[in-house]
Amino acid sequence: MSILPIETARLRLRHFAERDLEAFLAYRNDPDVARYQGWDKTTREDGEKFIAEMSVLQPGTPEQWFQFALALKTNDALIGDIGLRVDENGQQGMVGYTLASEYQRQGYMTEAMQVVLQMAFETFALHRVIALVDPNNTPSWKLLERLGFRREGHFIEHWFNKGRWVDDYQYALLGREWKKAE
Repeated sequence: MSILPIETARLRLRHFAERDLEAFLAYRNDPDVARYQGWDKTTREDGEKFIAEMSVLQPGTPEQWFQFALALKTNDALIGDIGLRVDENGQQGMVGYTLASEYQRQGYMTEAMQVVLQMAFETFALHRVIALVDPNNTPSWKLLERLGFRREGHFIEHWFNKGRWVDDYQYALLGREWKKAE
């Protein structure tokens, strides 16, 4: 039995579907959206494979990334995604997120992340969730801070991406901190 879809005031978090392909390719191939991400270009074949894989997975499965499709509640149009990976012990998680340019800075990702974090801490009983963010991606790390994440580190030249070494901020949130913030 799937725990999806989940609806918020403005969004529907659900599995990816074949109908999402064009919107997925559009935001994944937008240079402004991909600037801080680990991909350069997503081909149609890559998109079809990704959607097929995500459509059958379930969130919370240890050692597996699950991407929640973020869709507008009014018309079910795909506007982004949130990834949650649970570690092999089922105790810690990692999140990552992507939002189409035209939907950024409108509170959509805050709304969606609150649902994913609630699921991570309450449904999956995770102890801790982390996120890695490029220090130059100010809107992203400010989002994490609004959600109660704490910056725990600044990793210098932490990974090689798009032909250069990139720094990362590591953020983390404990389950007990999430419960306090509610």
